[in-house]
Amino acid sequence: MALFIIGIPLLILEISLGQFYQTGDIGVFGSFHSRFRGVGVSSVACSYMVVTYYSVLIAWVVKAFFDSFGDEAPWDKGGNGTEAIDYFLEEIIGQKTLGDDGRPTRMIPANVGYSALVWFIIWICLAGGTKWTGRITYFTMGLPIILLFIFLITACTLEGSGAGIKEYIGIWDMSVLTDRPDCWSTAVSQIFFSIGVTFGIMTAFGSYNERNEPAVLHSCVIAGANSMFSFISGFAVFAALGHLAHLQGVEVTDLGIGGFSLVFGTWPVVFGSLPGGIHWVRLLFVNLFLLGIDSGFGLLEGGLTAAADTVYLSKFSKAQLGGMMSVSGFLFSLIYCTDAGLNYLDVVDFYINFVMLLVGFMETFAAGWIYGLEEQVEQFGKGAVYSYFAANFGSVIVACCIWFGANNDHAAWGCFLGLFLCYFAGIGATGFFLKAKMLAEPDKWTWPSIMYELGFGNIMDLRDKLSSTIGWLPKIWAFMMKQLIPHVILVLFINLAVSENDDGDSLFGNYGGYVTWPYRILGYAVVFFAFFLFLLGMVVPNAYKGLTLIDEKTLMEDLMKGKDADPEGVDEADKVSFPVPSSSLNEENNV
Repeated sequence: MALFIIGIPLLILEISLGQFYQTGDIGVFGSFHSRFRGVGVSSVACSYMVVTYYSVLIAWVVKAFFDSFGDEAPWDKGGNGTEAIDYFLEEIIGQKTLGDDGRPTRMIPANVGYSALVWFIIWICLAGGTKWTGRITYFTMGLPIILLFIFLITACTLEGSGAGIKEYIGIWDMSVLTDRPDCWSTAVSQIFFSIGVTFGIMTAFGSYNERNEPAVLHSCVIAGANSMFSFISGFAVFAALGHLAHLQGVEVTDLGIGGFSLVFGTWPVVFGSLPGGIHWVRLLFVNLFLLGIDSGFGLLEGGLTAAADTVYLSKFSKAQLGGMMSVSGFLFSLIYCTDAGLNYLDVVDFYINFVMLLVGFMETFAAGWIYGLEEQVEQFGKGAVYSYFAANFGSVIVACCIWFGANNDHAAWGCFLGLFLCYFAGIGATGFFLKAKMLAEPDKWTWPSIMYELGFGNIMDLRDKLSSTIGWLPKIWAFMMKQLIPHVILVLFINLAVSENDDGDSLFGNYGGYVTWPYRILGYAVVFFAFFLFLLGMVVPNAYKGLTLIDEKTLMEDLMKGKDADPEGVDEADKVSFPVPSSSLNEENNV
């Protein structure tokens, strides 16, 4: 549901806008309204925060690979994986020196060195421009796909693998949907992370496409391929777990392992038990490294494109910009190189979920509601437009307050009652203002036509303008972007904010039971920093004016007039007002 209802439509939005405007997130959303440049700034900041800890995760993979050549490597010595898990936590991460409070006590020199190596490789992958990055990706994605099928076939032939596969896909426990309501929100944030939306990545890559490429087709191929390989990977992992459960004589559900313990402990131990086992383990770590490094330079690409399209940094080469971002990213990643690195990673990764949902809401709200706002106000008046806003989003907020605030059996009834009462009250006010408009222009409007124009006119106009350049866009996409997806993401954001853990404590306020300083403070800072970046752009729109080379007002005027809006096809006078972003329309980089 997260993939089809929210993920794919949002991916289509990002690729289409990046491809149409030929620039990154800041210029794209700033073109809707100058106050929405902060949406792009928040998304780029989000991707940068992720890559700082993701790089250290790759560093742990590199360290595990080199450790596999030592005599103390635990992965080919049999057992149930406990020794391997302990080795990962204590030796690779260095947690053996942590105290009871879990606060960091030392820096792990090896992890610092491996992290520097990873950042250097990421820089190498980006320094040659998008053309070389594309060529590198053939290897960093092509080989892992081959290895995945090798792991899949091998795992499925092991004794007991069927029990693991049955637990993976053959048994459904639907109670989790009500017992753990946060899973609805984390499913969406996982899809965002998996297909790369809300990070500025897909907007950046879309900006390197030819403007007439079929954006919908590209989006469906990206999302479909990603989810297909994720699904296939599940068979390989759970087949291996079934074999391990068979060796131990227990049920798969009794293994009690997952996450990092699964990747660095159990799964390598299963392959280590095969003939030539340690070589299988090394091959697994190579596979993880290639997938990780591919995601690493993908995450950095969003920020790199945004930086290259700024007034301040446009004169720097991509190699220079990549070097500056890699050095600063390495410095930020040092906190994950301490013996508490996994704790820091766990906390920041969880709170990033809030940021992703927030950015996802702002992106869809900008496209569905802010695009063409000034024209709608001019056409229908402020009263009609803003009462329609209140009907849609005020009703959702009131319903959420009742749903999540009332701890009784009648919360659902109260929620829907509040939703409908607020919605129809807002629609009634909207109708009052529209009626005055119809009386003033009696020959122009009917009730169906004026309600359609207010409800869908702007998003259908955006769809038509985009379709004229980037190819077919389905009308259902426009409908969902206006009347469904922003509302759903807003509910999911509130849902995650008020969700509780098994002990009844707030997930947002007490995630993982970590001490307040430094862990929870860091998590709060991640969320509020992203929100501050957006809020700053709303309050002080000129704060981000220098972060885009494109004159968004001129570009939007051309778009609203129905022009092609191609920077290469405008009049000479207009070329002065929005110079072409050097990173996006460079023929050397265009792929």
